Amino acid sequence: MKSEQQYINLFLQNEALINQHSSDVMNAPRKEAFEAFRQQGFPSQKVEEYKYTDVEKLFEPDYGLNIRRVEIPVNPYEVFKCDVPNMSTALYFVVNDTFYTKSIPKVELPDGVILGSLKNISEQYPDLIKKYYNKLAGSSKDAVCELNTFLAQDGFVFYVPKKVTVDRTIQLVNTLRANFNLMANRRILVILEEGAKARLLVCDHAMDQSAFLTTQVIEVFVGENAQLDFYELEETHSKTVRFSNMYVNQETNSKLLLNGMTLQNGQTRNTTRIYLTGAGSEVDLCGMAIADKNEHVDNNTLIDHKTTDCISNELFKYVLDDRSVGAFAGKVLVEHGAQRTVSQETNRNLCVTKEARMYAQPMLEIYADDVKCSHGSTVGQLDESALFYMQQRGIPRKEARMLLMFAFVNEVIDKISLEALKERLHVLVEKRFRGQLNQCDGCSICKK
Repeated sequence: MKSEQQYINLFLQNEALINQHSSDVMNAPRKEAFEAFRQQGFPSQKVEEYKYTDVEKLFEPDYGLNIRRVEIPVNPYEVFKCDVPNMSTALYFVVNDTFYTKSIPKVELPDGVILGSLKNISEQYPDLIKKYYNKLAGSSKDAVCELNTFLAQDGFVFYVPKKVTVDRTIQLVNTLRANFNLMANRRILVILEEGAKARLLVCDHAMDQSAFLTTQVIEVFVGENAQLDFYELEETHSKTVRFSNMYVNQETNSKLLLNGMTLQNGQTRNTTRIYLTGAGSEVDLCGMAIADKNEHVDNNTLIDHKTTDCISNELFKYVLDDRSVGAFAGKVLVEHGAQRTVSQETNRNLCVTKEARMYAQPMLEIYADDVKCSHGSTVGQLDESALFYMQQRGIPRKEARMLLMFAFVNEVIDKISLEALKERLHVLVEKRFRGQLNQCDGCSICKK
């Protein structure tokens, strides 16, 4: 039996139960997504977009699902005390794939801002959520996205109305908690209307050492003249499999900073699709992956310039140690009529050992003649002359290696506009290179 068959059987046997514990808005596209998934199944590695990740193998194990929405006996606000110092975020949690609604902190947000459980808010504001939910992901024709659509029952929504600025950074922590092998399917919906401004930090953590499989679909709508900073940070463990699909639509003169960092993981596949549909829109897409042992990080990106005068800058860096594997396939598409496009794509990679593997595939596809576009990729090892130079000045070789690797990824960290978060990432990355656990004061998760 192919690995997708168990999910087909699961839905056929539990469709009513899945619908019962979700909302009408989330239920509406399930059947269509299921039929699309049943017809195509999981992609093989012969499919170009999944050339470096064996999807069928990763979905093959038998994971449990909480489709009855049984309450998890944990209060994340009591066990998770981590926060970025001096940034004073508004902190919220998704436990596995359910937004945590108890003990929510009282945070003063501007009038009209809507934030919380996707299931609950889509019941309270069905017309608003229906306008956006699955509108980008639904046309992706991606099997993992389709599977998430017919299985997801809850998630997180963040809505900012016209010309409203949310000064306080919103922090969402996705925590995985189970004493058995668990699959979690969650959605994130972010909507910034015309002229709105906000910052969102999304962190992934695993509270237990069980094997976890997560699928996540993120849809982001950045309205005219709106501005969004979106940061993602993954710190899980070696038995975690993570598939994250992000779809973004940017309207006229909008600005987006998207920075995704993988510090600790098992098997990770990130799919990012950004559509610049409004003239003058601008995106900075950054990524960083630090991997060792047998960890695997695969980033597949598309920036689609659909109209004139848009700017895109893309920078991805990998540091691979031991037998880890990294993959980057980044495509910049300049469509017919997208004149005066400016685009730069850069991918730089460091293989610390001879056993580490990096697969790099930067691409440009241009159908306009008045453009300024460039792309490039490098794969190399630590500079032995630099190591020797540092050792000659009394720096131990191990410390010298760490300093060179830290300097290599620092360019991505410096793209972060929040100074407090930038400083925190400097500490976490240094600890990661030193092989230390990322233990935060007062956080019982890290001390398990």
